[in-house]
Amino acid sequence: MIIKSIETFCTEQVGFVRVTGEDGKQGWGQVSTYNADIASIVLHRQVAPWALGQDDSDIDGLLDRIFDREYKFPGSYIYRALGGLDTALWDLKGKRAGKSVCALIGGKPRAIRAYASSMKRDITPKDEAARFQRLRDKHGFDAFKFRVGAECGHDQDEWPGRTEEIVPTIRKALGDGAALLVDANSCYSPKRAIEVGRLLEQHGISHYEEPCPYWELEQTKEVADALKVDVTGGEQDCWIPTWKRMIELRAVDVIQPDISYLGGLSRTLRVAKMGAEAGLPCTPHSANWSLVTLFTMHLLGAIPNAGKYLEFSIEGADYYPWQYGLFRNDPYVIKDGKATIPDEPGWGIEIDPEWLARSAYRISERR
Repeated sequence: MIIKSIETFCTEQVGFVRVTGEDGKQGWGQVSTYNADIASIVLHRQVAPWALGQDDSDIDGLLDRIFDREYKFPGSYIYRALGGLDTALWDLKGKRAGKSVCALIGGKPRAIRAYASSMKRDITPKDEAARFQRLRDKHGFDAFKFRVGAECGHDQDEWPGRTEEIVPTIRKALGDGAALLVDANSCYSPKRAIEVGRLLEQHGISHYEEPCPYWELEQTKEVADALKVDVTGGEQDCWIPTWKRMIELRAVDVIQPDISYLGGLSRTLRVAKMGAEAGLPCTPHSANWSLVTLFTMHLLGAIPNAGKYLEFSIEGADYYPWQYGLFRNDPYVIKDGKATIPDEPGWGIEIDPEWLARSAYRISERR
C-alpha cells in the first residue's frame, strides 16, 4: 500500500508519528526521545520526501532506500527520525493483519520478566537500597540495576567512595536471590574498569554495562576478556558497521541496542539476528515510559536470543515529568516482576488525544 502522509506531534522530549496509507488506515510510531522536536524536523525534511508515495509492504527495503538517498548524513539524528517512520509502519502492518507486532515477527504476547532500572547517581546507597526494597515488595521485582562511577567520568566517581559503598549495600539489602546489574555510562579506563569489575564479581553482580567510553570498542573488549561478569553495551550505537565490528570483536557479552536510537524495529531485528548468530544475548536499552519500552517488549517476545529481562525505568515525575499523560491505556503495569506484551493489533496502544492537541503538529503529504 502507498504511503499517503506522515504527521508528527511533538514536544522537545517526545515525538509521535502517524502514517496514513492510501487505504486510509493509520499506524502510530515515535521518533527517539530527547530533542524529539529536532528529530521530527529531520523526519519531514530528510525522510518523508523519500517515503511518501512508496509501497510500505517492505519496511526494511524502504529504510535502506531512504538511507541511500541521505548517504551524506549517516548520524544519530537521521536514525532517530527514521525510527519514527519504521515504528509507525509496523503498527500499521499489524493493524492491517489483525496481529500484534510481536506476533508479526514470530513471537507470542505474554508476560516477560523486567528489571527495575534506576537512572539516578545523586541518590545515596542507603536510599537506593530502600527504594529497591519498596519496589520489590510492591511490584515483585527480583532484578535491579543501579549506577556506578560518573557519566563519562574519566575514572572519577559521582562522589568519592560511592561505588565501593553502593555495591555491597544493595547486595546486602536485597539478598543473594536478587539479580543485580550496574551501569557505568562510559566512566572508566580499562584498568579502573577491571578493578571495579572485580568488586562486582565479589558481590555477585551479573551485568556490567558500558564500563569504558562506548566508542572505544577495544577498551571494552579488554575489560570483557578480563572479567567473568557479563560486560554489556551498544545502547548508543546506531551505525550497523559498528555493530558488525562490535560483534566480530566480541567486545561485549550481551548486546543492548535501543530501538529508537538505532532507527526502529527493523534495524534492531538485524542487530539481534547478528547477535544470535554469534551466540550473544540481546537485552535492549529502554530507559523511559515513552513507546520505546513497548517496542522493546514486542521485540523480546519474539527474538530467539532475548536476554533475561526487560529494562523498566523506575523514575517518576521528578526525573521524567514528560513521560506522563502520553497514553489512554497504560501498557506499563508490573505484576510479580513482569510486564505483559499487548496482544491487540499493532503495538496495542492509543495515544492520548489531549496530549496530541497540546503538541506541535506538522504534516508531509504525497503531492
